[in-house]
Amino acid sequence: QVQLVESGGGLVQPGGSLRLSCVASGSIFSHNHMGWYRQAPGKQRELVAAMTTGGATTYVDSVKGRFTISRDNAKNTMYLQMDNLKPEDTAVYYCNAVPWTARPGGSWGQGTQVTVSS
Repeated sequence: QVQLVESGGGLVQPGGSLRLSCVASGSIFSHNHMGWYRQAPGKQRELVAAMTTGGATTYVDSVKGRFTISRDNAKNTMYLQMDNLKPEDTAVYYCNAVPWTARPGGSWGQGTQVTVSS
């Protein structure tokens, strides 16, 4: 079982930036594709950014060009750089395996809240 802890969320104005971090207790990044998911009130969880074990990345259209996923395997840490934030980006953001069911235990952490508002 691996623990994943998200941090870095907060309140930001439209057009602002945030950098989210995800720290893993094990070497999941070397064994699984990983990604950032988000869930807004009244909506289902959505995969917004993903990274393969080889480092290839992909993004959902709504965040393409604004979000960047990266990782530091030595630190067991994954990041999501979010630029030009919009109110519709408001959600709880989670990191997990892709697909999430590949994560040992198949669970979700607490996530980190991102609120974009003026």
